[in-house]
Amino acid sequence: MNQSVEQIKDKIEKILQAELPQKPSSEWLLETFGTDQALSQKGLDGLMIPTRQLVDQGGKRWRPVFMVLCAMMATDDQKKIEDAYKLCPLLEFVHTASLIHDDIEDRADERRGKPCAYITYGLDTALNAGAWLYFKAANCMQKLDLEDAQKVACHELYQMELRRLHLGQAMDIAWHREPGFFPTVQEYQQMVQLKTGTLSCMAARLGFLAAQKDKALIQRAGLVAAGIGMGFQVLDDVQNLTSGNPGKKRGDDIIEGKKSLPVLLHVQERPQDKEKIASLFERAAKEGIQSPAIEETIVLLESSGSIKKAFDFGNQAASQKALELTSLLEDNGSGAKQAILDLFAKIQR
Repeated sequence: MNQSVEQIKDKIEKILQAELPQKPSSEWLLETFGTDQALSQKGLDGLMIPTRQLVDQGGKRWRPVFMVLCAMMATDDQKKIEDAYKLCPLLEFVHTASLIHDDIEDRADERRGKPCAYITYGLDTALNAGAWLYFKAANCMQKLDLEDAQKVACHELYQMELRRLHLGQAMDIAWHREPGFFPTVQEYQQMVQLKTGTLSCMAARLGFLAAQKDKALIQRAGLVAAGIGMGFQVLDDVQNLTSGNPGKKRGDDIIEGKKSLPVLLHVQERPQDKEKIASLFERAAKEGIQSPAIEETIVLLESSGSIKKAFDFGNQAASQKALELTSLLEDNGSGAKQAILDLFAKIQR
């Protein structure tokens, strides 16, 4: 492989920094707003500072890395691979925007170890900045070295996946706002395919699109990759109930009343516990992160083995779908296939 995953990630970081510069140039302002005249610095700061801070705080960046690896797996044409790199903000900025809004909707306190944007900058500023970043993300498509029809396909893909992402989020919100309601495991899988799977789906499709593969193969790659995203989300939910997610506190999903897979597997096996879990969710929401109800819920879920079952499900989904994706194409000697398998093996730990 000509580039290591770390080298790919370093290049992605430089692209993200250039797309959200600390000191915007006249060229950047014209590209982003259509003018570089009479722009209020306070107005710019209200967009740039909250979004830039969250990007600067880090993140796995696995989605844009995955997209570039998909392109490298699909072609050895460096110009086409460069187009994949140009699309990195489309994935990472959408993800960042969704985190800003997700924290507002969940009334979360921290993100990546610091107060959430709406707490630091105010609800109005955070809402506006997050919404702006969805649109700023799309700017990168103007720079693609593709035929007009391919650019149109890229825009259509972006719009469809964003609509799907918001539907998944709507389902999740509706469920955790009603403590006594428990969706089926199948409904949960559908929600996660939309909410989290959509960005991994988009990553694979964009990588194959940049490599100028045919429509049927692009569609197939996205469907398979959505399963990787679902596995990742399940593992993320398990981590919340075990070691805790980086920059967040163990069990804060319980405060939110999140109907994660460990919860649903438990009530599927022990439906008589539904009322008890709903009561624990309500207590945790009232008492906050120090509530004894959090650990009581975790102990209850552990008693049925549902956390371990969810972990195994997430691992299997991510690994099997990654293997299926890499089997869609002949090996071109780039090493991208193995890098994709290794990428998700690392995420699973």
